[in-house]
Amino acid sequence: MFDRILDFFQDLAGDRPHNEFAPDDPRVAFVALCFQVMEADGTVSDSEKNRLHDLLRDRYQLDKAHLERLIAAGREAGSEAVDYYRFTSDLKRHLTPDDAVALVGALWDLVYADGERSEMEDHVIWRIADLLGVSARDRVLERQKVAARTVGGDTGGD
Repeated sequence: MFDRILDFFQDLAGDRPHNEFAPDDPRVAFVALCFQVMEADGTVSDSEKNRLHDLLRDRYQLDKAHLERLIAAGREAGSEAVDYYRFTSDLKRHLTPDDAVALVGALWDLVYADGERSEMEDHVIWRIADLLGVSARDRVLERQKVAARTVGGDTGGD
């Protein structure tokens, strides 16, 4: 399902040269939300950065220079944002309900990249999921799926 959402983002941006990332590009919105989640606990680990790079490189098939531009555009957009609404509203226009659930799963994947889950990361994903219209049940199921495939993953609590 996550592959579908990323394929969709890639198709959506297919007409734009890879070195240009418009502010309303869904790829930029996705990366901005990724940074919001990764920064929620006050620390962005190397494993989270590496996971983000792998995820974006594999899905968007960008070379290193274009990948860095996308990450920079997403980081800048995220740092300028006062809330998540701008990004979730951009994404929501283009996502099916299943795609929105898959996006939440991708965010959980970043949370567990460093082997730790914080209350702040939970809160950020809860807000993003809520704005995307993802139910609490689906949000928790996505977290549990990611935790189950992560070594030592914590599947408890919400």
